Amino acid sequence: MNIEEIKKIIPHRDNMLLVEEASVEDGVSHGKYHVRGDEWFLQGHFPGNPVVPGVVLCEMMAQSACVLMGSGDMAGMTPYFTGLNNVKFRNQVKPGDTFESECKITKVKKPFYFAEGKGYVNGKLCVSGEFSFAVK
Repeated sequence: MNIEEIKKIIPHRDNMLLVEEASVEDGVSHGKYHVRGDEWFLQGHFPGNPVVPGVVLCEMMAQSACVLMGSGDMAGMTPYFTGLNNVKFRNQVKPGDTFESECKITKVKKPFYFAEGKGYVNGKLCVSGEFSFAVK
C-alpha cells in the first residue's frame, strides 16, 4: 500500500502519519517510514545528534498494526493506545534510515486489541514491544 491507500484505513494525518508504505501478509503487517531529518520530533532531540525518540518508534509500530486492524471490521474507527509493555530499545534510528516494522495482533477482546511488534533498520533490531489499543 502507498500512503494514499494507508490514509483510507487509519485516521492519522499530516505530521503524525508515520507509515509511508504498508503491506499485510499472513496476519502480519509490514510498515516502512524513511526518516528524512526534518521531522518535528527531531527538532531538539538532540541538537547535532538527531535520534528518533523511542516513543515515536512505538507510534510507528502501532500505526503499522493499525493498518492490519483497519483491514477488518474496525474501518472508520479510531484506535487509542491503552498500554505499552516490555518495550526494549536496542539501536538508534537516525536521519537517512528507513525504519521497517513487523506487527501482529495477538488477542482481541473488543473493544481492545493487543499486538506485538518489532522495528528494524537494515535488518538490525532497533525496538520491540507489546502494545494495546481501545478502538472507538
